Amino acid sequence: MTTATPATSATTSLSLSTLSDITGADVPAYARKDLTAGIVHLGVGNFHRAHQIVYLDRLFNRGLDRDWAVIGAGVKPYDAAMRERLKRQDWLSTVVELDPGGLTARVTGAMIDFAEVDPDAIVAVLERPEIRIVSMTITEGGYYVDATTGGFDAGHPEMVADAANPDAPASSFGILLKALRRRRAAGTAPFTVMSCDNLPENGHVARNTVLGLARMSDPDFSEWVAENVAFPSSMVDCITPATSEREKALLRERFGIEDAAPVACEPFRQWVMEDRFPAGRPQLEEVGVQFVEDVAPYELMKLRILNGGHAAIAYPSALLGYHFVHDAMADPLIAGFLRTLAHAEIIPTVPPIAGVDFAAYFDLIASRFSNPEVGDTIPRLCLDGSNRQPKFILPTVQARLEANADLAGLALEVALWCRYCAGTAEDGSAFEIVDERAAELTRRALAARETPQAFLDFTPVFGDLGRRQPFADAFARVLGALWADGVRPVLTRYIESGAAGR
Repeated sequence: MTTATPATSATTSLSLSTLSDITGADVPAYARKDLTAGIVHLGVGNFHRAHQIVYLDRLFNRGLDRDWAVIGAGVKPYDAAMRERLKRQDWLSTVVELDPGGLTARVTGAMIDFAEVDPDAIVAVLERPEIRIVSMTITEGGYYVDATTGGFDAGHPEMVADAANPDAPASSFGILLKALRRRRAAGTAPFTVMSCDNLPENGHVARNTVLGLARMSDPDFSEWVAENVAFPSSMVDCITPATSEREKALLRERFGIEDAAPVACEPFRQWVMEDRFPAGRPQLEEVGVQFVEDVAPYELMKLRILNGGHAAIAYPSALLGYHFVHDAMADPLIAGFLRTLAHAEIIPTVPPIAGVDFAAYFDLIASRFSNPEVGDTIPRLCLDGSNRQPKFILPTVQARLEANADLAGLALEVALWCRYCAGTAEDGSAFEIVDERAAELTRRALAARETPQAFLDFTPVFGDLGRRQPFADAFARVLGALWADGVRPVLTRYIESGAAGR
């Protein structure tokens, strides 16, 4: 990739017609006419363009599998906004890798179209026989999972609406089912559904949601889906902050490119997948993707150590007034809490993986969190806690309970989240809780100052876990300490107790 050059006032607006004018970044070694679509991707956000699109771009640059280009799709208002931004630049994206040793940039061309943000338009694209994979990054909260049972949430209003109107769906899953019905009727083989979201066994979760919705309106069809549609699980990883004016200005000044939707990400990415693609797949192993028989151990490692690690630093950092993740990691208390929690309570719940050193994996993660070039923010890590905690933290709590093991640090992490949901930092300044359940979380967090159980009794998040006495007792103790003593003394005591126990 091309390394950043000194700042310049000359910029080139990104489009197919201007690729030859770009000198500050690598550009595709293939022409758009050389590509045909094989994948539809639902949820074209920054992560998808920093991850899957980069892998495909590398593959196409090597002259391989150019019939696997991507058509974007989505059903949310932000999908429509992204489509408009990308349309103006012929679906091209610039990806800047934020390496402390030197920034690099590449223009990716693996996306060749973007369906209109309309269910019928998306179904029409999904009906095409050449579409053999539908991949998804629709956020952890987009799978209609019941927090209490861990299964499909058949009572969710969007699922109830799609089940009652299967020919006029509004959700991504309703659209997938309508397209699969159309393909079956036409005698076209079904596509493979590939989740790329941060969920344990994300393929199984996607399958449960598709089948659960199908059963609500057409049980016979759900059986056909179960027998004929593959849902491989995958583990994906690349820290990708939200794009702000900072990233746009950096691209203009350092690389001379005007891009309405650039992506900035760390110089690390990983993709581990189950090799279950009946309709075929691109040769992604040629560009670093690892195909395995069972991805679950890799997912668990990443979800608990990396995603759980993000959750661990998010709330104490917010309460202490940090904005950037790397600044928080420079605080010995934040970094020490992360290290102690990971080694004492999280890593012991992760089953061994042949050839993987969890201590070295953690050290890599801590280094990635500390990268100042990424500019990742604490507010981003704090987003959507009511969906993230049940996926990244609470399963580890459950595992420690089942092992009758200490969970003081995990209880502290949940208590820090509760203290954060009260809406004020340690210095008294207020911040916005960005979560679909924000109002209820704040109400319960404030009540928990006097009655800690009020927070744990929020069953859409905690299910029955909040009533497990060892967890509830540990949470109550440490939440009281946070309110009485403050974040720094409580973190200090936890780190010292962990050091004493080693």
